[in-house]
Amino acid sequence: MRPGWPETGGQWVRFSGNLINLSTIVGLAVAKIGGAEIKRGPRGLFLGEHYRLKFPIAGAFTIGNVITTTSTWDQMLRKYPFLIKHEEVHTWQYFYCLGLPYYIPYVIFMGWSVLRTGDRAARNFFERQAGLAIGGYRDYPVRPIGEGIRAVLGKLMLTRS
Repeated sequence: MRPGWPETGGQWVRFSGNLINLSTIVGLAVAKIGGAEIKRGPRGLFLGEHYRLKFPIAGAFTIGNVITTTSTWDQMLRKYPFLIKHEEVHTWQYFYCLGLPYYIPYVIFMGWSVLRTGDRAARNFFERQAGLAIGGYRDYPVRPIGEGIRAVLGKLMLTRS
């Protein structure tokens, strides 16, 4: 994980595109607001460590070309050796979604995943494309839509009591 500039033409396109669409700028700001220490990562990525805010709820998350963790990257990579590879796919997703509009389909796919499996990642297109297992996620079997709707409505009713 030596720090460095993008190494290929494609990585330069992603690096530039995520700067232009402002997602990397937002990622750097979110990491800083969350108290993360930011350092250069491989292939034009930025790595944040010791993020302190409670949102988003994740061991690591990506915004633009900024990949941030509540822990350290040494600790995360000991537990999930290919996590950077998983998160780097998300950097490409920001690029092809033109930046922050990424959140619209991501939330839709997350809802679909919860409906179909009870888990936010198992049937989320973006998480599957990035590699569920290398991102630390489990795959769950698909349940019938009616069963998913009943489960989601049941959880909503419990939270309102």
